[in-house]
Amino acid sequence: MYRHVFRSGQDPARHPTVILIHGLGGTLNIWDSIASVLERRFNVLRYDLRGHGRSDVPAGDWSLEDFVGDLEAIFIDECLSQAHLVGFSLGGLIVQQFALSYPERVGQLAILSAVAGRTDAERERVQERLHNLEKGDLETNIELALDRWFSPEFRQNHPKRVQERIAELRATSPAGYFQAYRVFVLSDLAEHLSQIQCETLVMTGEHDPGSNVRMARLMHETIPASQLEILPGLRHSVLVESPELIAEKLDLFLR
Repeated sequence: MYRHVFRSGQDPARHPTVILIHGLGGTLNIWDSIASVLERRFNVLRYDLRGHGRSDVPAGDWSLEDFVGDLEAIFIDECLSQAHLVGFSLGGLIVQQFALSYPERVGQLAILSAVAGRTDAERERVQERLHNLEKGDLETNIELALDRWFSPEFRQNHPKRVQERIAELRATSPAGYFQAYRVFVLSDLAEHLSQIQCETLVMTGEHDPGSNVRMARLMHETIPASQLEILPGLRHSVLVESPELIAEKLDLFLR
């Protein structure tokens, strides 16, 4: 099976289901702290994006709809009529599109460090990073990514967490990472977000240069039933920088 799913073990008949979707170059482990809190009240599922972890989908000309189709297949496999969705970075784009395509299947939606409404300058920057990957220059992309994810203080004070993140990126299939990054670069749902019907939480780090505060405010202003959380002092990788805070806010929102 090309979808690798990690289950919390809670009975879905008695506990609402939450599906956690990581971002580019991530693994299921990035959700450990968040899942340990949510598992008290929810049936929690985590699954690998195609091109990541234990997913064995061959790299190809993927689209955002392919990732949404993988998520739809999980609903079918797990016999779910509805679930809460939490997406980080590329996962945030996936849950946006899923909520647009299958509104009746989404209970609540949480969008973490996602993108919407890139400016021309922002599009040029991500296209440049995509070009580096196309040339096979993963190391340059990793260094640029670290600047987006972590402040210099965090990199100095938490070298182990930073090295773990670098190891995750290097372990991801280069071809799969490129194709997933390409989807991330080319996808922008800003014009359609007003159609999202469910209650939504939008979160981003105060100093995230990629999934920035302007984008978060745009999502909040466009999605009718939305809440906005700007997380002080954090950059892009909020799941690594402050997992306890994220877990607390998600638990409160989903309850």
